[in-house]
Amino acid sequence: MRLASSLGGHSFQFKDLREVMAKANEEKSGDQLAGIAAASVAERVAAKSVLSGITLGEIRNNPLIPPETDEVSRVIEAQVDEAEYRPIKDWTVRQFREWLLDIKTRPGDIARARRGLTSEMVAATCKLMSNLDLVYAAAKMRVPATANTTIGLKGTLAARLQPNHTTDSVAGILASTRAGLSYGIGDAVIGVNPVNDTVESVTHVLSALDEFVQEWEVPTQICVLAHVSTMIRAASAGAPFGLIFQSLAGTQMGNEAFGIEVKMLDEAYVIAREKAKVAGPNVMYFETGQGSELSADAHKGVDQVVLEARCYGLAKRYNPFLVNTVVGFIGPEYLYDSKQVLRAGLEDHFMGKLTGISMGVDTCYTNHIEADQNDLENLEVLLTAAGCNYFMGLPQGDDVMLNYQSSGFHDTAALREIFGLRPAPQFEVWCEKLGILADGKLTERAGDPTIFFK
Repeated sequence: MRLASSLGGHSFQFKDLREVMAKANEEKSGDQLAGIAAASVAERVAAKSVLSGITLGEIRNNPLIPPETDEVSRVIEAQVDEAEYRPIKDWTVRQFREWLLDIKTRPGDIARARRGLTSEMVAATCKLMSNLDLVYAAAKMRVPATANTTIGLKGTLAARLQPNHTTDSVAGILASTRAGLSYGIGDAVIGVNPVNDTVESVTHVLSALDEFVQEWEVPTQICVLAHVSTMIRAASAGAPFGLIFQSLAGTQMGNEAFGIEVKMLDEAYVIAREKAKVAGPNVMYFETGQGSELSADAHKGVDQVVLEARCYGLAKRYNPFLVNTVVGFIGPEYLYDSKQVLRAGLEDHFMGKLTGISMGVDTCYTNHIEADQNDLENLEVLLTAAGCNYFMGLPQGDDVMLNYQSSGFHDTAALREIFGLRPAPQFEVWCEKLGILADGKLTERAGDPTIFFK
């Protein structure tokens, strides 16, 4: 494996694949904080040059985090389909990138090839892509998933209705739910981030949402984004739910900081398959975000793009209905400004799709980052062009509980109209029945939450 490159009369020597991967990454404040980023643009280009000539087989044979010491690595390695890996193992990263972008390469070809990939191969390919490359390649890939609705179909764009409340007030949660549904938002999930992570509080919120969804025959699924251990207890005690949620990290140590392990996720998956109130097979919901491993001092010297790809490799084990990267939430220590957030959002979406999971993006920022609402809207347009499965839906794009900015109800409605997209088919039929949508567009009745008062 060649680890040296000459550029502009200067020679660059890298000690191992881990260093090449880190320094080939686009500029990220998190990699700089970890002390693993390229020291100059020239060094970054040299690292990309070296990486482009490394084969997929060499990446697999030189794990950045050995399976012997990390269960996430073991999960990723166990998922490799040897029959699909063998034909591509001698391809360089450059060749694989060019194959993905080739107009003759069809979605079915990519769907087969990705079964032979590891997360590190996915991340390496991402590092050689421009922003437009990431949009173009991701747009080729469709990864549908079905719970009570089916998202990810060509020609559709879904949204998570996120009716959070500062005190878990059921009245407040239902008020935001009515408003979101009146704009045709909620086909991905009605998902509440709880203030109180207790079985009693979570069950109370789930029961209220379940009663509302049943009363109005809403074709969607409900979820309270409590810790997976809380949801295991709540589900076992009979709480109604559609999906079980958990945040993921890309290392075993990072997941331990979240209070989880693969065994616990396996248990949650079994319970969800048995007890979730959904018709389809996809019952899990995961959230991720570049930088979480570094914030827990669990990054193992690996860059945040690789670690994010490893989150998707772990999520794939559970065939999830939803995975989304909360892309600008962690803060400027990891993604400094709008340029880095936009790049990370496109990277994460591409890597999730190439991994083979139903991928959405929370296009968001916290108030101490160098970004604003226009930056998020720019990213939303790019991700819609890339075929993103779903976005978030918050009242005015402002989360009063988590205190961050994201996509509002109007954003998804506008993007659907601009790009000629529809909600999930089951949900669209329901919206048309209530007079909220007609021929895929909002009607004059849309935006009126009093629809849901008898």
